[in-house]
Amino acid sequence: MQAESLDTYWGYFGKFYCISLEERTDRRAHARAQFQKVGLADKVEFVIVPKHPHNCEEGIYNSHMACIKKGLLAGADRIVIFEDDIQFDRFSTAGLKNCADFLAGTDNWNALFFGCLVSDSRKTANQSVLRIKYRCLAHGYVLNRQFAELLVKTPWQDIPYDHLLNNFAGSYYAVYPSFAFQSNSRTNNMKKAGLDRFRRLFGGIRRIQKFNEFYHHHRGLVIAAHIVILLIILKLIF
Repeated sequence: MQAESLDTYWGYFGKFYCISLEERTDRRAHARAQFQKVGLADKVEFVIVPKHPHNCEEGIYNSHMACIKKGLLAGADRIVIFEDDIQFDRFSTAGLKNCADFLAGTDNWNALFFGCLVSDSRKTANQSVLRIKYRCLAHGYVLNRQFAELLVKTPWQDIPYDHLLNNFAGSYYAVYPSFAFQSNSRTNNMKKAGLDRFRRLFGGIRRIQKFNEFYHHHRGLVIAAHIVILLIILKLIF
């Protein structure tokens, strides 16, 4: 029953693509195992791309655009894109159903992220979906066709892909709790190699993403707790 339910709910999301560099056979094996866990084993098409000769960020940009173009040419109303370092955690059939129901009943949406970093988030009427101010990360998300048609017309302008999404700030949503994370494998983006090593040293982007989600979802409580602690310290000092 659960497998049938997953097929039904994932079926709402249209076409599925996963970006992978030619030489990263290790990541493709990892991604296939992850897709198997959540009922996507036979649904995701790998888009295997060569490494860009001199600009990895342009290569990432072109890869996402290639997936969008494939989805549009296939006639998909919704296009799901993963990167091959995808890792699923906290996934639930009920949460997936809630997301599908939300998008089916929402006309004005551009993208739904299965996991990302945000600058702000607000609750919606759906317990599994947040309205967000997107910050970065594009390792698992779904685009509405109308928004995809707008994105694909944007040529490379020396702006990383997630910065482009940030610049288009519109009707963005995220799954809550998020269930898509980047694994702790080394990055393909050599411009961020130092940052990547730092992230992995302190538990990886998954821990950072969870903390970011917790803070913005419980910001009032977090701020109040800090104020109380500060008042206690001041009282002890004076």
